[in-house]
Amino acid sequence: MSITNRIRFNNLRGDIFGGVTAAIVSLPLALAFGVASGAGPIAGLYGAVCVGFFAALFGGTPTLISEPTGPMTVVMTAIIAGLTASNPENGLAMAFTVVMLAGVFQILFGLFKLGKYVTLMPYSVISGFMSGIGVILIILQIAPFLGQAAPKGGVLGTVTALPQLLSNINPPEMILGVLTLAIIFLMPKQVKRVVPPQLVALIVVTVLSLVVFQGVDIRRIGEIPVGLPTLQVPTFTAGQMTVMFIDAVMLGMLGCIDTLLTAVIADSLTRTEHKSDKELIGQGIANLVSGICGGLPGAGATMGTVVNIQTGATSALSGLTRALILLVVVLGAARLTQPIPMAVLAGIALKVGIDILDWSFLKRSHKVSVRGSLIMYGVLLLTVFVDLIVAVGVGVFIANILTIERLSNLQSQEVKLIADTDDDVRLSTEDKLLLDQGNGRVLLFYLSGPMIFGLSKAIAREHNAMRDADALVMDLTDVPMLGVTASLAIENAIRDAYDKGLKVYIVGASQKIQKRLEKLGIFAIIPQAQIFSDRTEALRQAVATISDSAVLDPTIPGPNVIVSNPGLNASM
Repeated sequence: MSITNRIRFNNLRGDIFGGVTAAIVSLPLALAFGVASGAGPIAGLYGAVCVGFFAALFGGTPTLISEPTGPMTVVMTAIIAGLTASNPENGLAMAFTVVMLAGVFQILFGLFKLGKYVTLMPYSVISGFMSGIGVILIILQIAPFLGQAAPKGGVLGTVTALPQLLSNINPPEMILGVLTLAIIFLMPKQVKRVVPPQLVALIVVTVLSLVVFQGVDIRRIGEIPVGLPTLQVPTFTAGQMTVMFIDAVMLGMLGCIDTLLTAVIADSLTRTEHKSDKELIGQGIANLVSGICGGLPGAGATMGTVVNIQTGATSALSGLTRALILLVVVLGAARLTQPIPMAVLAGIALKVGIDILDWSFLKRSHKVSVRGSLIMYGVLLLTVFVDLIVAVGVGVFIANILTIERLSNLQSQEVKLIADTDDDVRLSTEDKLLLDQGNGRVLLFYLSGPMIFGLSKAIAREHNAMRDADALVMDLTDVPMLGVTASLAIENAIRDAYDKGLKVYIVGASQKIQKRLEKLGIFAIIPQAQIFSDRTEALRQAVATISDSAVLDPTIPGPNVIVSNPGLNASM
């Protein structure tokens, strides 16, 4: 497998046009995210260049456009605020070190082939934290949108300062912000297909601000340094090392989720299949380089990717073209961005926050599932007011516990004590005859489906309900997987039967299950002669064994224990 992404030259026109269009879309967003993060517009541009180039070069999704995104910017904003507050002198350098560490973690995720597990979480959790990030981005843009400096304290600081912000509105800047949103929302679809509304709003409203509000004090981007970036040296302090590592893991995980969800969208549009682990390695390299160059972290961007594909791109050449065009802007045309009003960038970022909200699921989540809706809103609130990692961790934990409980309760109804062989049990005629001949002295413990920990209580319940007998046949033929907790429950049943003097026969255990039982010491008390692959043969042997010690009346049926647990599609 090639280390670099697949770059083809058989679609030069489509790839170059796609790259140019994606660059036009990326420019206003990069500036907006740079300002919103607190690192400055140049950090957004460097992030767009570095992440875009190296993710395209080393990633696993040819048409994916990677750049600073709303979710990544929200987390980076909190990281910068926290580290600069605790260490004003080195805080920003430490924040870029966190970006480098996040890239390293993403590379490790890819090397250990964890890509397929990254998005393996309930949709209610994904929807909740993505919508929460959208809410955070919206709240953080309120102050600059109203023409004021952002209050300290992040989301909570802005919420508590809302009365003050509303009473001190700067009318000219708010008008510029409203005009920006109006252009983005109201631009006809036909025009949107030709030119991105964010770029139109950026140019038009900036020109209006220079003409209409000439002489009015309006906060603008100001001078942006032109040229190659100053390389950042990794900076740590002993007191903040743990916080930095946690922030890096959070940033890396969010980048993985954001990227792979976008890669799935790219797959659906191009009818291809991305390489998730390779994509994570590419994203990791890109964020590592971006941190070194003082750029914002990035991930796969849905808007840029869709535009790239729709304009004809088919290979990673488009992503490389986009990055090189933005590099030209950074090196030579950055001065043209100086007069852009901050309120315009706030309006652009505000629209991104609105787009991040999962409106489709928010409107109908309560109809789909009340529990899922509660989880989604809980994760949303935790994301906004507590912490992203806490929100995702709590959401995944609760969602999985509820799912396991529901599956376990459903399957526990099929774990039952059968009093005779006339019940609806999947037994052959000979099996039933043998159990009748056992006259209640031969017990059949039948299990079916994956044995997860949620079923251990049901196994223990039927184990405790078993009557005295002479032989126990433990049928594991239809058990494809045996979890640790269920293994221990089965071990208890087998050892209890052995202690009571029953002869125990094990039937149909796969090689993997046999190894687990062997590690539990089961085969130290059960000789090899009592391990069978066929249930009928085991029952025949059990009946023959008790026939040697007792005279049986085949006309008198006895109770036979059948524990049934069919078809559980879960594993644990």
